[in-house]
Amino acid sequence: MDKAKLGIAIALVVAGLAGFYYFSEQALVLRVLYVIAGIGAGTAVAWFTAPGQEFFAFARDSWGETRKVVWPTRKEAIQTTAAVFGFVFVMALFLWVADKALEWALYDLILGWKKS
Repeated sequence: MDKAKLGIAIALVVAGLAGFYYFSEQALVLRVLYVIAGIGAGTAVAWFTAPGQEFFAFARDSWGETRKVVWPTRKEAIQTTAAVFGFVFVMALFLWVADKALEWALYDLILGWKKS
């Protein structure tokens, strides 16, 4: 029975999307409402299935877990961002120096292709 309900839910979402394209001559607001109605109806039907109940319980628990996260303060975020930018700058400088050193060694010393 759950598979049939999930099939109906998917069909409702597809019907909402099909309505968006089928009624292309109508106003965009109405076409978007068709999509929203299809997604809402599909969600309502999926709510009453066992996998749907498990998904919504998982989503509720996940939302609760995000509230437990200790988010960095503004100062910590700025300091971390500055450290990342500093590291990127130092690495870019190092790679540029390494590239120029290899260029000098290969073209000037080994191959003798001096630039004029």
